[in-house]
Amino acid sequence: MTEPDFRTAVVVFAHGSSVKAANQSVHELAERVEGEGPYRYVRAAFLEPVEPTLSQAVAQAVEAGFTRIVVIPYFLTLGLHLRRDLPSLVEAERRRFPQVEFQVGQSLDDHPLMASIVLGRIREATQDAKVAR
Repeated sequence: MTEPDFRTAVVVFAHGSSVKAANQSVHELAERVEGEGPYRYVRAAFLEPVEPTLSQAVAQAVEAGFTRIVVIPYFLTLGLHLRRDLPSLVEAERRRFPQVEFQVGQSLDDHPLMASIVLGRIREATQDAKVAR
């Protein structure tokens, strides 16, 4: 078993939605990651239109005493938000908290398990279709 990491906070960074259930699923994912991994502090943050924002999530982690923050983009593709918005948001946090180490992970784009996940969803859909007949 991996030792708990008490130095690192993880922020799962998603776009955000006006649909509350969509945002709740990101919070639930963060809870599952925290429960299954060595990171004792995993939180969701959003670009828009809901809170917490990345800035708020970082401030909360710093206030809780974390000295490294890993931002994991919960986006399927490396689009404009990840090419422009996220780097500028993280840079602002680096300036605000120079004592904190920031790392940014990759998006889900091109992840080696993505084809497997899509195939699983296809199997689920085709099973549902067989049951519905």
